[in-house]
Amino acid sequence: MTQAATLSATDAVPLRQDAAIIGLVGLAHASSHFGHLILPLLFPVFLQEFGLSYSELGLLMTSFFVVSGVGQALAGFVVDRLGARPLLFVALTLFAVACFGASLVTGYVGLWLVALLAGLGNATFHPVDFTILNQRVSAPRLGYAFSAHGLTGNLGWATAPLFFAGLGSLWGWRNAYLAASVLYVAILALMLWQRDKLLTRVVRHDPQTPREHDMAFMKLPVVWWCFSFFLLSTMTLAVMQNYSVPILKNLYGVSFQAATYTLTAYMLCGALGMLVGGFVAARTVHSDRVVALAMTCGAALLALCGTAWLGASLGMVVLAGTGFSIGIGGPSRDMMIKKATPKGATGRVYGLVYSGLDSGLALGPLLFGVLMDRAWYGATLVAAAAVLLLSVVAALGVGQRTAR
Repeated sequence: MTQAATLSATDAVPLRQDAAIIGLVGLAHASSHFGHLILPLLFPVFLQEFGLSYSELGLLMTSFFVVSGVGQALAGFVVDRLGARPLLFVALTLFAVACFGASLVTGYVGLWLVALLAGLGNATFHPVDFTILNQRVSAPRLGYAFSAHGLTGNLGWATAPLFFAGLGSLWGWRNAYLAASVLYVAILALMLWQRDKLLTRVVRHDPQTPREHDMAFMKLPVVWWCFSFFLLSTMTLAVMQNYSVPILKNLYGVSFQAATYTLTAYMLCGALGMLVGGFVAARTVHSDRVVALAMTCGAALLALCGTAWLGASLGMVVLAGTGFSIGIGGPSRDMMIKKATPKGATGRVYGLVYSGLDSGLALGPLLFGVLMDRAWYGATLVAAAAVLLLSVVAALGVGQRTAR
């Protein structure tokens, strides 16, 4: 029996050990979310330097998330068989290489190759993260671990605009990409140093014992309801990540810097919402209802911003507040998925379900890019709010098919 086979998520462990594991996984999650924005934040630069359209830029992110989504669904099986740690090391290496490559691009083909490489790096993070958390963090602290996981992801999103805007203005955008590559190498070095805390058990079956096929979980309707929720909710997120800056510039007439800082404020408010949502998730059994309420409030605020009735200053504040509302539902969302996951299939289920996230982030830029090319900026926000409301139906559908 391996050391990993002796680990159990239900064993009581010291707070310091749980905190260290949560911190490492949180840093890894932040780095993956940081990687989501390495291309979108430079869209205004690429528009000018390479003469591209919003639809072409949206296709870059579609390519990123198609690769990530397919890879994520497959990565779940690998995590269950080989463990989470090796895939985490590979993912960080791929992001470091992608950022280095981005510093050298001279046109659309180079950007597309960077998108593919970064998408492959992004593919493993959710099955890796949740496998480590579910196996290595004690059960009473798991709700808070999910909260920290979501919070650090939002911090990764919030850090990226400041990182690229700050270093880009000082050293130029190519050198900012080189600095990002160095950052990923540093994170990888830390993970290698603390690798004992990232060890997970692998799925081992007695060949003499009858068991269900590895794909049997795909027959469960609740798994596909979970997938649908992620698909729909993250199509809205795709609008914020890829188009919120040009939307704010054109709809409210604010500067590029103000629009960029609003995106950062949205992500920071989302992180704060995740923190509050962790306490909510730890104290309620109705995770689906918490998610539904949070997404409904977020959709209402987003649609209000799309009307442009609020004016520039208040509109940016309300848009940032949308992140707080949606963030509150994050930890309850992860608890909702955990309740729907069959025993022994954590990597596979999280891989498939969270590939819905990648699918939404792949479709969103392409579909909403059509509205952006027609200069329908307010309509883009209203349409994103409508799709977010559809995710409420999916969340309630998960709750109806899951035991409390």
